[in-house]
Amino acid sequence: MTCPFFTPAKLLKIAISVAGAAMLSLPFHVIAADAVDADAALTLAKKNDCTKCHAIDKIKKGPAYKKVAEKYKGKADAEDHVTKSITTGPKVKLADGTEESHKVIDSKDPKAIKNLVDWILSQ
Repeated sequence: MTCPFFTPAKLLKIAISVAGAAMLSLPFHVIAADAVDADAALTLAKKNDCTKCHAIDKIKKGPAYKKVAEKYKGKADAEDHVTKSITTGPKVKLADGTEESHKVIDSKDPKAIKNLVDWILSQ
């Protein structure tokens, strides 16, 4: 016996619609919460003269952000390492082989620093 209101085709359409809505709602929420504000990151980088030594896709005095992102891609400690580099001023080796202390980001806002780190790692 079949139900005239819910044929197998109608049930399949309902199931697909419900599943699709459920799948779309979670990623949208996660993406919205974790989205990088590229404009804010670049503004903070420029304010701190990061672009004097770094560019997105070419080597300057320091490595390109794309190279940094490639180096740490898939590594669990990537965010921690880049955060430490920009907040503690460790010695870094420059493209010409010399070493100097990395400039410390002038910001006390952990969200702004995390956004900058996420932006660098997203390149």
